[in-house]
Amino acid sequence: MTTPPPGTRVRRIAVPAALTDQDAADFIAFARLRNEIYAEITGNHDEDSTPEEMLANYVPNPDEERRAWLIDLDGRTVGRAITILPSEESSRVAYLEVDLLREAWGQGLGTVALAELETDALASGRTVLQIWAEHPEAPGQRLTPPTGVGSIPHDHVAHFLQARGYTLEQVEFKSALDLTRGDAERDALLRAAQSAASGYRVVSWLGRTPAEFAAGYARLKAAMSTDAPSADLEIDEETWDAARIARADDRHDAAGTTILVTCAQHEATGELVAFTELAIGPDRGSATGQEDTLVARAHRGHRLGVLIKAAALRQWHGIAPTSPRVLTWNAAENRHMLAINHTLGFETLACIGAWKRHVTG
Repeated sequence: MTTPPPGTRVRRIAVPAALTDQDAADFIAFARLRNEIYAEITGNHDEDSTPEEMLANYVPNPDEERRAWLIDLDGRTVGRAITILPSEESSRVAYLEVDLLREAWGQGLGTVALAELETDALASGRTVLQIWAEHPEAPGQRLTPPTGVGSIPHDHVAHFLQARGYTLEQVEFKSALDLTRGDAERDALLRAAQSAASGYRVVSWLGRTPAEFAAGYARLKAAMSTDAPSADLEIDEETWDAARIARADDRHDAAGTTILVTCAQHEATGELVAFTELAIGPDRGSATGQEDTLVARAHRGHRLGVLIKAAALRQWHGIAPTSPRVLTWNAAENRHMLAINHTLGFETLACIGAWKRHVTG
């Protein structure tokens, strides 16, 4: 492995209480560097986040802990690194991320940073390390996960992770929907889904969760951690209740995020049985994120996935009319949800590799 230059430094930074604090400069640099690196990977700024948006997810909360590092070379910051520690009881998992400007590749900085994260995670009692990395399309050899579904280019990042003991466990597809066209087609799909979904109604809310829906929404959020395809990754079963929903709403408020939650409600019982989320940052002319989507197992087969997604997109046009596209991520083996997305007009942009490594003390 390449020995890093003498001027290499990986330093954990403080998460400020506010961006106006005296110790906020490192975190602001951390946020801006993220956008610069992601733009190098994707070729666009669709996934930009403001420092305010990022800080809302890094301040201490009972649901997870996020730790942040900067990577310096000869006094210049060229990378950043992240550890996310879920707070579920007996969790063995740490989610890691190391990002470098392309100019800093091949000098051993990533090796030093990843080793720092691994040591920190192990000291925190985490022995299952998992990394998600985007692998832009490229010619040449490809890697297929044990699921047998999807593949990624055997690129620089794949070589780096394999050399450090990580195995590719799953492929996700990143897809985009062009919001500047296709309204008529999506409206037709919505009408057809409404006809097929007899016995269900659409309910939605913008912003904070109404009290009458908090418990049902929490049940669906908890199911998201167990029902989504996860291959041989280790995903903690999450505990959600009205209090956790409120904390998530608090983070959206602090970040300036606008979030629309659209659900299918079973008319006979009043139970929420499916949900989808659309979210956008303070700039409503930026790309929209399709966050979690789930249809409860007992209520599948009624076109509820198309129903809630198409209904959400119709309402979203009035909320963020200049947002150009929606981005979403789905496991390659989640064929049903991918088929729904394809029907709505989503097109695949890139592949994401989900990598795992077991470590011992």
